[in-house]
Amino acid sequence: MSARPLLIELFTEELPPKALKRLGEAFAGAILEGLQTRGLAPVPAASRTFCSPRRLAVRVEDVVHRAPDKVVDLKGPSIKVGLDAQGEPTQALVKWAQKQGATVEQLTRGSDGKQECFFFASTVPGQHLSECADALIAYALSRLPIPKVMEYQLADGRTSVSFVRPAHRLIVLHGDAVVPAGALGLLSGRRTFGHRFQSVGELVIPDANAYVHVLEREGRVIPDFDTRRARIAAMLDDRAQALNASLGDPEQVAPLLDEVTALVEWPAVYAGEFEPAFLAVPQECLILTMRTNQKYFPLFDGQGRLLPRFLIVSNMQVDDPTLIIDGNQRVVRPRLADARFFFEQDKKTPLADRVAQLSAVVYHAKLGTQAQRVERVRHLARAIAQSLNLNVEHADRAALLAKTDLVTGMVGEFPELQGVMGTYYARHDGEPDAVAQALTEQYQPRFAGDELPASDTGTVLALADKLETLAGLFGIGQHPTGDKDPFALRRHALGVIRMLVEKRLPLALPALLDTAFAAFDAAAAPGRAGLETFVYERLSGWLRERGFSSQEVAAVTDQRPAELARVLEQLQAVRTFSALPEAQSLAAANKRITNILRKAGDVAAAEPVPALLVEGAERELAARLAELGPRVDACMAAHDYTGALTQMAQSREAVDRFFDEVMVMADDPAVRANRLALLARLRELMNRVADISRLSA
Repeated sequence: MSARPLLIELFTEELPPKALKRLGEAFAGAILEGLQTRGLAPVPAASRTFCSPRRLAVRVEDVVHRAPDKVVDLKGPSIKVGLDAQGEPTQALVKWAQKQGATVEQLTRGSDGKQECFFFASTVPGQHLSECADALIAYALSRLPIPKVMEYQLADGRTSVSFVRPAHRLIVLHGDAVVPAGALGLLSGRRTFGHRFQSVGELVIPDANAYVHVLEREGRVIPDFDTRRARIAAMLDDRAQALNASLGDPEQVAPLLDEVTALVEWPAVYAGEFEPAFLAVPQECLILTMRTNQKYFPLFDGQGRLLPRFLIVSNMQVDDPTLIIDGNQRVVRPRLADARFFFEQDKKTPLADRVAQLSAVVYHAKLGTQAQRVERVRHLARAIAQSLNLNVEHADRAALLAKTDLVTGMVGEFPELQGVMGTYYARHDGEPDAVAQALTEQYQPRFAGDELPASDTGTVLALADKLETLAGLFGIGQHPTGDKDPFALRRHALGVIRMLVEKRLPLALPALLDTAFAAFDAAAAPGRAGLETFVYERLSGWLRERGFSSQEVAAVTDQRPAELARVLEQLQAVRTFSALPEAQSLAAANKRITNILRKAGDVAAAEPVPALLVEGAERELAARLAELGPRVDACMAAHDYTGALTQMAQSREAVDRFFDEVMVMADDPAVRANRLALLARLRELMNRVADISRLSA
């Protein structure tokens, strides 16, 4: 039962590059899971995943050819069923024992957690690797996140199979021995292929440990995705430095690096160039066409300006790459020429003259055209700018022009440039810079962690745009369900939250939602309550991601604070209060007060009548609240939330004494109502910053 490495490789036609890494990880993970489930591999087990454009493979260490036998306790009848009144075995017990190939004397007694039962210790023989290899591979293939399945015929001309791409070879090696197996009409062996053009030919893998060595040395294939990626990254960096250039923002380079890693087996990096005259086109256009369409890596100077050079990751390592470089340069020039053509043509028509064209662009079947949407965004932008004492004319002009670049040739060709091209065209048209900059910033933040709009007008437009989207889609019932969010409403809500909180905007969220829904007809109104709940739920999740506990977050957000600009200060105050020795006692008291008032009908906070305060403890509490009230009010006016909670901590002794000595639900209705009013006043003061009952353990 000696342990040896197990190698399984499926060799195919070129796999979808954007899915390759996921396919490789899923294939390897499922094989490993199947081996461990059957006891053929240890837990944990060392393994290595391989995936290249034409192969999925995994090598698992310490796999045995036969799993150890396993002793399994089979549960039989309960004692009540298995024994009669005299304690003798019943016929049911005897027959069950015979079915297991045992006698009653070989059974044991034990509990199944609910009752005492009979058990039989049965030995289950371990599985042989050769017996389950087919099932292992079939299970792994069934678990692959295949984007789209294709059906193809096998060599016999009759049998059809389905897979992401046609498969041509299957390797299953346990050490140096081939394990008989089959999948997708293939039988296992030890032969595979290397690089499509630069391999020595068909490759023979002598044993599982030789896999990487043979592929790299004879096949000119680096089978490990991460190793291949690291080599490409190093080659790109070296070549860029040699050209006194950089690759640009690493976050923007990373997705392209992943994609080219999935496209090549034996990478080589070459430098190409294009005519400097193309640099008259906005560099975002050139960068996009090179990265997206050609999979090239543009190069930048020290100031981040695009250079007329780019790097090519080729799948061919040759001594003289002239033909490869010339071919790629010939391919990229028409793309850059197209970008220049669109740019020059678009500049001939000012954005303001394109506004009318938005009437022909449908935004949503139930929400009208982009022109109608623009009017709603203008309504919101004007209201927000006015509330913030900002330039209303700039906000209105930016909202009017916000979507006009959607009908330009450049954005029609490259939708990813919407907003960016609006800014270029607005500046060309002589629009105020605040208006031009806002056209790009309206889409910020585009993703988690993205920058917020830097300008005032951009912030106003971004808020208006996102609020209009949220109100409109909630108004027609198109809110996210489960993990489905086709209109990215979670991202829009988070964008609104981040702008309100991080830019400390003195805007009340309920009022913003009212303004947003006022831009639509009355039929949208029922969606408002759901949207408000949705935003506060996103706020809670975002705050937890920032490191606040669920209790701290609930204490603040359950009260639905109107001004989100203050929530971080409130949470810090709650955290400081939680560390005080009085915190738990007051939190418990607050929870008790809430329950009492709820049962009594949620009495409104009112000043208690002094003449009805008959007990010393309630008089002391009333006096303490009269003393603390003005102090808390002063702290709240100064937004000193920590100070407000610290002041309330001083009420602990009076609160404890009240609950020790006073019967709230007194027989006298007037006294009872007065005590409830006192508690309502106490709760109102306690919860000015947050609902501290949420902190109760």
